[in-house]
Amino acid sequence: MKKSRQKEEKPNQTPGRNRRILMAGLVLAACYLTIAGKAVYLQVFEDTRLKSRASGEYSGSAEFREKRGTIYDVNLRELAASTRVVSIGAHPARIENPKKAASEIARHLDMDAAKLAGRLNTDRPFVWIRRDAAPERARELKNQFGNSLALFDNYSRVYPNKTLGAQILGFVGVDGNGLEGLEYYYDRQLTGAVRESTFIRDALGRIFQQSEAKSGQGPGNNLVLTIDRNIQYIAEEALKKTVLKFNGDSGMAMVMDPRTGAVRAMAHYPGFNPNAFTRFPRQTWRNRAITDAFEPGSTLKVFLAAAALESGRCSPGTRVDCEDGSYTVGGHTLRDLHPNENLTLAEVIKYSSNIGAVKIAERIGPENLYKTLSDFGFGEKTGIDCPGEAEGRLRHYRNWRPVDHATIAFGQGLSVSAVQLLSGVSAIANHGVLMKPRMVEAITDANGLVVKSFEPEVRRRVVTETTARKVKDMMQSVTQPDGTGSQASPRGFRVCGKTGTAQILNSDGTYEDSDYNAIFVGFAPAGSPELAVLVMVKDPKVSHYGGVVAAPAFAEIVRESFNYMNIAPARELLDHTRAEKEGA
Repeated sequence: MKKSRQKEEKPNQTPGRNRRILMAGLVLAACYLTIAGKAVYLQVFEDTRLKSRASGEYSGSAEFREKRGTIYDVNLRELAASTRVVSIGAHPARIENPKKAASEIARHLDMDAAKLAGRLNTDRPFVWIRRDAAPERARELKNQFGNSLALFDNYSRVYPNKTLGAQILGFVGVDGNGLEGLEYYYDRQLTGAVRESTFIRDALGRIFQQSEAKSGQGPGNNLVLTIDRNIQYIAEEALKKTVLKFNGDSGMAMVMDPRTGAVRAMAHYPGFNPNAFTRFPRQTWRNRAITDAFEPGSTLKVFLAAAALESGRCSPGTRVDCEDGSYTVGGHTLRDLHPNENLTLAEVIKYSSNIGAVKIAERIGPENLYKTLSDFGFGEKTGIDCPGEAEGRLRHYRNWRPVDHATIAFGQGLSVSAVQLLSGVSAIANHGVLMKPRMVEAITDANGLVVKSFEPEVRRRVVTETTARKVKDMMQSVTQPDGTGSQASPRGFRVCGKTGTAQILNSDGTYEDSDYNAIFVGFAPAGSPELAVLVMVKDPKVSHYGGVVAAPAFAEIVRESFNYMNIAPARELLDHTRAEKEGA
């Protein structure tokens, strides 16, 4: 009975079993299809991303540059150089305790441990720790942390003279690219070839294969500047002492060879250290002798005198009525510091009479004044090889009102840069020929062979040789004992120059209760000029007159530079000075 009953139940169980088998098959098929679909998706659509990710797990690369070119002064003394360092990277996944490791690494490398710990606490396979570590310290860390760190030979930029010439040189960034100054302007010439380092790691993260590829010719080229390190130092020291003595906001000093346009010094105060530029205010990085324009004040009277002589309407002896110190033009009353009645053109320059300058300007007319100022290069860039040059501001004479014509005659209502002003005065020293100012003497390769040299370049003749000689005589009278620039003459040398006490325009466009720039610009020796020098101090509080503030600094720069250059003082002037002291 039981067997028959089992036989009767069997046919009833078969359909249920078949359904279960069918369902299991469908589930397995769905799983297979899902896996196959995912495989197709990964192979077809995610292929590139996954290959890149996989490659990142076992390989990596880093770019470095070959040695950057050296910057030398005119006598081949190093101003900026590159030294060997080590770039240190880390594999965060292999560091068991990032906080403890960061503390130890930071101690060796003088870094912020908290910031470094944050950098190491990441899912990224590789991070940079420091790009300019000292080789011995890097190897100490490598011995301690093993394959958790990766080392790469690299170069770091150093400035051995620290703050000296910082605004001229500029600096480079962490990637070795020039960011300011000549480092930026000549970056393409200084930059070395790119070197790409590629490495492959095993399953434990150990680098077992490393290769390098270069693009370019190798190390960068060198710059040989026109700057003389000793004269740069002399200018910086004299400027610093003057700004501090007269409690000025800042200052500039510039030295140029008037015969060639070669810049021998370009000093600023306050300065900065390009080895640690981020620790200094950004405004100290700027080469203000190139980038900043200011009103030149009475220094412009030099060019007024040149315009007057070139016009043929005046001679050095031409007399003008100085109105006893008060004169009205276009409803504006102009005044002299010291009232005068009648002065010659030469005396207008010697005593720096504003009203006398206005009378001379009225005599020659706005067109003649504008033409001469334009010829001297005001209102246009000089073309000096420095970044960010300002062109200044000189409006066309057709846009001048009578009061504009008057104020421009004594240096208000236009703006110039330090390099423009010194270049213009240098043209007077150079017999009326304007030279293009330049910072670089030559570019050389890694072996010291000249790739390109920069010869003196004449821009144009601006006045006749006769006019230049007569203006020089007037400028020499300024530095006589009774002139406004008497403190500019170092013992034993005759100097040609001009003082300037220039009001600084207020933000509301007026000069009421304004600050001043104290300026002196000139050249020496008078008979055969070797150097042209400009000194400007912004907003000196103790005294604001150019003849009091800037002229003594000019004298110090000339005296010390000539001593360094072995330019002897004139014996007759030394004897004359000695006789005066004995007579007193």
